[in-house]
Amino acid sequence: MTQEAEEHDIFDSDEPFRLFGDWLAEAEKTEPNDPNAMALATVDETGLPDVRMVLLKGVDATGFVFYTNLESAKGVELAATPKAALCFHWKSLRRQVRVRGPVVAVTAEEADAYYDSRARQSRIGAWASKQSRPLESRFHLEKEVARYAAKYGIGKVPRPPHWSGFRVVPQSIEFWRDRPFRLHDRLVFSRAHDEAPWQTVRLFP
Repeated sequence: MTQEAEEHDIFDSDEPFRLFGDWLAEAEKTEPNDPNAMALATVDETGLPDVRMVLLKGVDATGFVFYTNLESAKGVELAATPKAALCFHWKSLRRQVRVRGPVVAVTAEEADAYYDSRARQSRIGAWASKQSRPLESRFHLEKEVARYAAKYGIGKVPRPPHWSGFRVVPQSIEFWRDRPFRLHDRLVFSRAHDEAPWQTVRLFP
């Protein structure tokens, strides 16, 4: 892609989800592992930030979707304070995308559809793991996996009631691109709520 084409892609776009889709598609061609990996930031009950890497499992005009154990640290934190920030960093492309906004639960139908698409062992693991809570030993985890594998040895593995997904509904999406001498390009899309039109502004690097 030429520099002129990149400039057009970034600064003449009025729809951030389309631009994000283009960047993600490029990352899928260049990133060696998990181009859909993103840092997810939440806050605990004291307001202390918490961050970890998760995988993006869906994106459209309604937001960015990921799945988790609802009883995990992030699940508990999001239930108490349903707001989050995301950061995608594609080192091979020297680009990043930052997202901020409120968080809503996905529908049961969405969660069921994604859960059913997972490998069987991953579905068993969702039952076996008490995510984020103390584990006495690796052997104990393996026993739990074996227990649920036996319980659901035949037929469908149902989705656990404590396992579902969240959608980050962006109020701002910032596209960042590396440029020489740290004079980077930054373009921010923002809106007051999810039905408001997007506004754009360029930022100093």
